[in-house]
Amino acid sequence: MGPTVVPCRGCFLVNTSVLLDEISCTGRLCFGIHKFQTEDETVTDKKVDNGVDVEFLLGAREMLAEAPEAAQFKWRAKCDWVRGTHSRTSVEGFFGLGEEQNHKSEHTFDADHPEVFSSEDHGATPVEIVLAGLASCLTAGVAAVAQHREIQLRSVSATLEGGMDVQGILGIDSDVRNGFDGIKVTYNIDADASQEDIEALVAQSQKRSAVYDIITNPTNVTVEVS
Repeated sequence: MGPTVVPCRGCFLVNTSVLLDEISCTGRLCFGIHKFQTEDETVTDKKVDNGVDVEFLLGAREMLAEAPEAAQFKWRAKCDWVRGTHSRTSVEGFFGLGEEQNHKSEHTFDADHPEVFSSEDHGATPVEIVLAGLASCLTAGVAAVAQHREIQLRSVSATLEGGMDVQGILGIDSDVRNGFDGIKVTYNIDADASQEDIEALVAQSQKRSAVYDIITNPTNVTVEVS
């Protein structure tokens, strides 16, 4: 039998109002420290450190299952045109856990087109930023799953490649789609685990990746002018 979560006192929440009462002024779920316990032992110290607070995530999952309203999040981004094909997008606030939240600081991302398109190349292209989003989401999942399965990671590297026929975006051929015709992700992972276990880490990360889901499944997108 796998490890079970042993909650601290006061961790059991029965409805949304109780959950929201347990959110601190910084917006983090506050449910105490959780430890792992198996049938053969009482409490074990973490032997693996990949920098992911799995105890917190397991506790949050348990509580949000009891209060699904608090699991509704809205992520936001604001994009401003700079010049030519150069734009700058900022992210700072989002909604979650029943209230407005903020990152520790504002994050900005510059996007542009390369010089081969007669642009000034002030940043990655938007499609490269999509690849970066997919890579970072999958890699975060690898670290989290490895922590949960007590697999120590030494290094994780992902190489992504997306194929595109630009005849589509240039309007040369209407039968050619504008976006990628495919994306290939290749991982190189050094860890205290077998090749089979490492492949299982990546498979589980892929299964739970939000960005992988966004890219591989239809997502309703509404574009309007205010």
